[in-house]
Parts: sequence; C-alpha cells; structure tokens
Amino acid sequence: MDIVSSFKESLNAAEPPAGLSIQLNALWYDEKGDWHKAHALVDQLNDQSSALVHAYLHRKEGDIWNADYWYRKAKSSRPATSLVLEWEHLVNHFIELNRNQ
Repeated sequence: MDIVSSFKESLNAAEPPAGLSIQLNALWYDEKGDWHKAHALVDQLNDQSSALVHAYLHRKEGDIWNADYWYRKAKSSRPATSLVLEWEHLVNHFIELNRNQ
C-alpha cells in the first residue's frame, strides 16, 4: 500500500494518528472536511512547510490572491494540478520528510 493510501485510511478514525507533524495534522483535518481547524493549525506559523499547507488551504478556499501570497512565502508557486493531486503530493512530501528526520 502506498503512503497516501495509508494516510487516507487513517481518515476513518475520529482523531489523527499520534506523532504527525503539524502540517500533516492540518492536511488530515482538511480531508476530514474541517477546513477551519486545518487552517487554525498553520495560520500563525511562519516556516516554509506550514506556508505551503497554508497556501494549499487558501487555494482550496478559492482565495487565489491569498494562496499565491503563501506560495511565495513557501518559496513555491501555485501548482497547475488539481487540488486532489496537490493534497496527495503534500501528504507524500511531509510523510517522507518526517521519515528522514
């Protein structure tokens, strides 16, 4: 089973798995339909990783100007992919990042 599929399986639980990074927690809550909780987790953080999740969340919200601001803060740019693919890419990225720390 791939990384994203395993992460998606955890969405059946009431709470995210223990030990997730703040970014993965935000992505978990977002996929559970709680955009506001996801946003609250990264809203006050200024690191590049949190800015990337913050950008994705504003893109999903439809606030493209704000999303682009956060993509720039993350030293990235808005991807030309679907939100679904971006979410999967972010989950994969942050799981791999956590494994290597």
